[in-house]
Amino acid sequence: MQVLDFAPGLSPDGSRIAFHLSERTGSAECAISREAFEAHLQLPPGASEVRTLKAFDDGRNRIVAVAEWNMRTRPGPPVCLTSRDLVTRG
Repeated sequence: MQVLDFAPGLSPDGSRIAFHLSERTGSAECAISREAFEAHLQLPPGASEVRTLKAFDDGRNRIVAVAEWNMRTRPGPPVCLTSRDLVTRG
């Protein structure tokens, strides 16, 4: 899978980080919940946007792997990762 635009962005309400993945057969808007970060990627509750984006960068390989798996098994965007996705496939 190729990452077309990997400039993640925090949602206005701070509840998720959005990013975009693409591959030969298409692309998908993706997001991962803040709750998943706090539960599995060592993000403290109430962390700043800078710290949240740093946590995304630190967990990028794991996040992309789980998002790719979801793209293959759950056709159709968007891909919204939660804590449960990281437990079962992370």
